[in-house]
Amino acid sequence: MADDKEQIEEAVEEKKPRIKPIIEAADSLSLGISMVVAVVMGIGIGFLLKNVTGVSWTFWIGVFIGIAAAITNVYKAYSKQYKEYEELAKEPRYAIKKKLEDDDYDDEDYGEKRY
Repeated sequence: MADDKEQIEEAVEEKKPRIKPIIEAADSLSLGISMVVAVVMGIGIGFLLKNVTGVSWTFWIGVFIGIAAAITNVYKAYSKQYKEYEELAKEPRYAIKKKLEDDDYDDEDYGEKRY
């Protein structure tokens, strides 16, 4: 009976995706690359618009689109990291602020202030 349970646990562990941590790490590292690619694509769009319309200021529309896409990528990465931070802050072992508030000791070095 115990051998069957161990075999089931081993099978479950084998089915877990092992590449997921690698993908998450690559996603974090690719932020700089995605910013450059977004701006380069925007410049390409601007160059294409300039050649199609013959108006030189349309190039700057493409550049603006690329910069806006790069800023959007940074915002998405920030939102994702902030969400992970909030989840981590909920864990009791990282609740330092609450621990400091619960401590009722006075230290001579700090005087009357509570830190």
